[in-house]
Amino acid sequence: MISAWRCLLAGVALALAFARPAGAGTLAAVRAAGVLRVGLPGDYAPFALATADDWRGFDVDVARAMAAALAVRVVFVRTSWPTLMADLGAGKFDLGAGGITITPERAAQAMFSEPILADGKTPLARCSDAARFGTLAAIDRPGIRVITNPGGTNESFDRAHLHAATIVIFPDNRRIFAALAAGAADLMITDATEARYQQRATPGLCAVHPEKPFTRSEKAYLLPQGDREWRDWVDGFLTRARESGRLTRWRQAWLGQ
Repeated sequence: MISAWRCLLAGVALALAFARPAGAGTLAAVRAAGVLRVGLPGDYAPFALATADDWRGFDVDVARAMAAALAVRVVFVRTSWPTLMADLGAGKFDLGAGGITITPERAAQAMFSEPILADGKTPLARCSDAARFGTLAAIDRPGIRVITNPGGTNESFDRAHLHAATIVIFPDNRRIFAALAAGAADLMITDATEARYQQRATPGLCAVHPEKPFTRSEKAYLLPQGDREWRDWVDGFLTRARESGRLTRWRQAWLGQ
């Protein structure tokens, strides 16, 4: 009985810590609660990857530094690419991160920080096949299998541009690259940043022209719609991190840039 009460009280304490005062802006709410809640899918290296006992990645380091600047603790909230926008709208986290691309659809429902880097979609294939997939015309052919994780910009790009090739949905973005290397598909079209990272991390895979991707996009942090004070604080933090050289050090450590 005592153990059950302790569990109940711990759950209540956690809920109170995460609670946000009605009508309060995000910045004031974060300071009042003493907690910065950062939503991460947790499956996108090198931006944010959930390990057995911790989180690691570029956006993880940035989030921890944001929390330190606010003198609060950071709590990483697991979300997913298909539920990212709904979870933000439901108030489950204060800032979304983990390699989020700015898109018109997302911008209609939320705000973004200033961009942290430019990116774009490029092929990733087994090195023995990489020369075959330099153009969309070469990729969009019957019999070509393009693997993708569901719910994000990779899937939306494939569905918008591929009509003859077969799109293979693979639900686990942490294992998708090993599956590609093992022959589960012919290639993947993903962000150039991820393609470069997986070229280093997964033996046998090569990024195809990542310096000249098919598209140009930008990554940024996802923020609640209409909260300009919070956006200004986040942008100010990023400006100070850039001017101090911290942003460059994080990029070199995680992105190789």
